[in-house]
Amino acid sequence: MHRGFQILTALTTGLSTTAPARAQAHEESKTITYFKMFFLSEDWIGQLIIVFLFLVSLLTVAYIIKLMVVYRRSTLIPPELYKELDGKIAEKKYPDALQAAAQSEAYLAKLVDGAMREAPNGYHAMERAMGELSDVETGRMLRPIEYLNVIGNVSPMLGLFGTVYGMIVAFQTLVEAGRPEPQELAAGISTALITTLWGLIVAIPALSGYALIRNKVDALTSDGLLMAEQLIRPFKPRTANKTASRDA
Repeated sequence: MHRGFQILTALTTGLSTTAPARAQAHEESKTITYFKMFFLSEDWIGQLIIVFLFLVSLLTVAYIIKLMVVYRRSTLIPPELYKELDGKIAEKKYPDALQAAAQSEAYLAKLVDGAMREAPNGYHAMERAMGELSDVETGRMLRPIEYLNVIGNVSPMLGLFGTVYGMIVAFQTLVEAGRPEPQELAAGISTALITTLWGLIVAIPALSGYALIRNKVDALTSDGLLMAEQLIRPFKPRTANKTASRDA
């Protein structure tokens, strides 16, 4: 009886140790299967498309993060810069205000700097210069964002190229084999589906980032233009102010 108990204990111990090992092996097998499913293709052209789109997806995400960091309210229209310029203009320290605006790379500073340099030509010249600078600077900021739009539209085309190529391979196999086994068609169909997937993986973040960042830039530049108009309002002739109040 004692010997039987030892055998039972050994069997129980063996089962308890092999169960986790089998589970671990099963998880590793699933990981390898997923890796092959999404990253590997049996055709070198399909593999090249997958690798290219994978690298583009990484670069796209990094580029979106970079643009989100660059195009921020604290960078384009810093509140502290607005307070500084407003205080100097209110105190009629125009050279100091012009110097502070010229030393800053912010969007707001460029508008104020361009407007104040046109002060000798009158308030309307200041407004015109500020509007022209706003258009120029807004266009300059929007140009880098257009790369996301290009990536978002081209990457599905690359995925579609892989799709068409994979289907051609599958049908060519069908023609050559006559009655091929399903696994013989799997290579071409797999290439078609995987490249389509990677095209969408690249396009979705690119187009989403493009829309979000573009709207953000539009909103910030509009706010910056309004802030700049408020800053140069003291340069407006008093006669115009009186006429406007009388008409109201």
